[in-house]
Amino acid sequence: MKTYGLALLALMLILLSATPVLAQEKGGVSIISGSPIGAGLVIIGAAIGFGKIGAAALEGMARQPEVAGRIQPAMIIIAALLEGATFFGLLVCLIR
Repeated sequence: MKTYGLALLALMLILLSATPVLAQEKGGVSIISGSPIGAGLVIIGAAIGFGKIGAAALEGMARQPEVAGRIQPAMIIIAALLEGATFFGLLVCLIR
């Protein structure tokens, strides 16, 4: 798992370092900007976060079914906060 994380980090650094090179203007219009790359990274981060929230909540409910009523609302609140942060990140990436 550590190897995959390091490989993903290296790939992100390569993509982010290539963005300024690709963002050259031709006739006043940007050919490629960093917005799609940033938006993609935001979505990937949100997907990882939602997966971890769901996995931890289901594991907690499986270990102690009697507290499932308290775990589920907490999970929904945390997921809503993550979704809000994701939307903010997308807005920052997509609005110039």
